[in-house]
Amino acid sequence: MRTIKTNAKQTLFYIFSFVLFLTFGCKKDQVEPVTNPPAQNDEELITTFKMTFVDSAGIEADKVFLFRDVDGPGGNPPSQFDTIRISNNKTYLVALELLNESLIPTDDITAEILAEAQEHLFCFDPTLGANLMIQRTDSDGTYEIGLASKWKTISTSNDQVLIKLKHQPGVKNGQCDPGETDIELNFQVEIQ
Repeated sequence: MRTIKTNAKQTLFYIFSFVLFLTFGCKKDQVEPVTNPPAQNDEELITTFKMTFVDSAGIEADKVFLFRDVDGPGGNPPSQFDTIRISNNKTYLVALELLNESLIPTDDITAEILAEAQEHLFCFDPTLGANLMIQRTDSDGTYEIGLASKWKTISTSNDQVLIKLKHQPGVKNGQCDPGETDIELNFQVEIQ
């Protein structure tokens, strides 16, 4: 008789343990709600746009003009947005440099644009009637890029130049219409 009680106690213990195991040990995996994955953004954050003007005659010292907005679009206003001040009746060789200064170390976007030259085009659009002509002077082998350009001033004036970097994977044709705009800046230009 004693053996039966022990077996009954053991059986009850096993049944109770099994019920506890099923109740607490085998929880269903919680299914996370399905959300749309974040959109892929191939654009790089450009916080700094640097333009270096070199007098082709070698008379004037080099001039550097900057746009800087370290926290990117939508945050604080730019900390620097220079007016381009250049001399009349001159030809300048202009080099662009683009950086992401929100990262440490700073990310050189210029190198990435050059590595993907077949997908990028800088567009320069002076205001109508501006005393300024701009010509891109570099190429990806088929189409111009615009990291290097020639700016020829004609006479004294106050103008604006809209500069856009177009991202044109698979659609680059040398024109500014196709593709997405990575950055768009409207610089004031004083020709003195």
